[in-house]
Amino acid sequence: MRGANLHGKSYKQGHARSQAALLPPRVEAYVSETNRVRAIDAAVDTLDLPALGFTNAGGELAPGQPAFDPAALLKRALYGYLNRVHSSRRLEREYRRNLELIWLLEGLVPCSRTSAEFRRVNARGEP
Repeated sequence: MRGANLHGKSYKQGHARSQAALLPPRVEAYVSETNRVRAIDAAVDTLDLPALGFTNAGGELAPGQPAFDPAALLKRALYGYLNRVHSSRRLEREYRRNLELIWLLEGLVPCSRTSAEFRRVNARGEP
């Protein structure tokens, strides 16, 4: 019997995992107007990253997959520092489950190597 223990007491129950649910159709609905990821997004969008010396980690890439925007990777780095998540591998796992990061990076999922390389190439953050 769900929700009861051996002593016959009942407890609050969650929804059955197999039950269909109507969730908000947009990630935007999960990130409040006062969430600090919005501040990260707005602050980075106001910066002139090339003038500050930020570049993409790939340098001159051969034809193939396009590079990630340095602004997106900087947002990722700032989010990690503010939330004490310094490991690139741990952040890569967060991209797939954390709605704040999904919102902040607009669904992009940079691999841990890309994030680590961006950090290495842009360590100084100045020209």
